[in-house]
Amino acid sequence: MPQVTPRFSVLSEDFSADPYRHFAQLRERAPVHYEPVIDSYFLSRHEDVKRVLTDHEAFTTETLQVRAEPVMRGPVLAQMTGAEHTAKRGIVVRAFTGQALQDQVRAIHANAEEIMAPFLARGRMDLVNDFGKPFAVNVTLDVLGLDRRDARRVAAWHSGVAEFITSLDLTPERRRHCLECAEQLEAYLLPVIEDRRHHPGEDLISKLCTAEFDGIAMSNRDVTALIINVLAAATEPADKTLGLLFKHLIDHPGQLAEVREDPELLTAAIAETLRYTPPVQLIPRQAEEDTVFAGATVPAGATVFCVIGAANRDPAAFHAPDAFDIHRPDLGTARSFTAAAQHLSFGSGLHQCVGAAFARAEIETVAAMLLPRLDRVRFSPGFRYREAGLYTRGPVSLSLDFTPVR
Repeated sequence: MPQVTPRFSVLSEDFSADPYRHFAQLRERAPVHYEPVIDSYFLSRHEDVKRVLTDHEAFTTETLQVRAEPVMRGPVLAQMTGAEHTAKRGIVVRAFTGQALQDQVRAIHANAEEIMAPFLARGRMDLVNDFGKPFAVNVTLDVLGLDRRDARRVAAWHSGVAEFITSLDLTPERRRHCLECAEQLEAYLLPVIEDRRHHPGEDLISKLCTAEFDGIAMSNRDVTALIINVLAAATEPADKTLGLLFKHLIDHPGQLAEVREDPELLTAAIAETLRYTPPVQLIPRQAEEDTVFAGATVPAGATVFCVIGAANRDPAAFHAPDAFDIHRPDLGTARSFTAAAQHLSFGSGLHQCVGAAFARAEIETVAAMLLPRLDRVRFSPGFRYREAGLYTRGPVSLSLDFTPVR
C-alpha cells in the first residue's frame, strides 16, 4: 500500500508555503505518497524519480492528453514516441542549438539591454516583474517570429495555458477561463501559420511550417501545438531561474563575490540553482503496469508525479543537499545541461527538456550582463521574499537595490 501520512497533504497550504521543509519527510516516511483527492501518487526519492523518467515504456506521457493537450490545441512533443518524436524533436532542437542559438544570443542581448535600461539609472528593480517576465516573453516571441507589439496579449493567453497545465485542482470556472485563453491564442496563431506557409522566414514557426514528417507537412493543429509547447516551456522557467539565481547569490555573498571575480563560475551557479530550487517541481507520468517502489505498489493506470525538488535534495544522490554550493563535486557543471545531468530539473531520458542548451545560454547571457552593472546588489529595504507555485515554483517578486548606473 502507498503511504498516506496522517494530516499531511501535498495539496495543503502548509506544503505550498514551503515544500522544501517537507521533502525529507516525504522521502523518508512516504516515498510513495498517495493523494486521494486527485487519485495520484507522488515519488520523491532520486532513484525512483530517475527510474520513472527513463523507463518510458512502463511510465508513459499519456496523462498529458488530459493535462496539456486541451490547451496546447493538439499533441505535444512529450506525448510522441518513435520516428514521429525523433523527427519533430529534431526540428525543435535545431531551432535552439548551433548557429540558430548564436543568432538568438544576439536577440537575448538586445532584449535584455532594452528592458533593463530604465531601471539601471534608478538603482532599483524587481528582477521578476520589471525584468524577468517581460524579458522571457519577448525572447520567446523573437524565436518564434511573432510581433513583439502583441507581447501583452500573448502573455495573458499564455498565463491561462500555464495555469491549466500546472494546476492540480482547477475550479470549473478557472478551467473555462484557461480553455478560452488557449482558443484565443490558437485563433491568433492560425493566420500567422498560414502566412508562414507561403512566406517562410528564418523563425521557428516558419521552420515548423516547412518541415516534413514522413514526406507529409505538419497540419495546422500539429504546428499550433508545437508553438504553444515552445511558448510555455521557454517562458515559464526562465524568469523563475533568473530570480532564484540572484536570490541564492545575494544570500551567499562569498559565492556572489567569487562569481563576480571569475565569470567562468557563472555556469556552475546556474546549474546549482537548478538543482537546489528547480523551477519545474513536478513532472507527471502514467504507470502502464503495477510497479513497486519502496515496498509500495503503484497500480497500472495511475498518475504518478515525480517530485523533482525532493529528488534533487536526496542525500543518496548529493552530498549535503540542503546547502547551496557552486563548488559541489557532485554537481558536474559540464554535464548539468545535458542528458547526463545528475540533477533532474530538465527531466531525463527520452523526453528530457529540448531547450536545456537554450536555457543555459539565456540565463548565462543575462546574468553576465547584470552582475557587473548591479554593483552592491542587495534586497530592497522592507522586501519580504516569497515563493509561489506547486508544479512550477519561483519568486513572486525580487526587489533589488544597487548603485545607480549613470
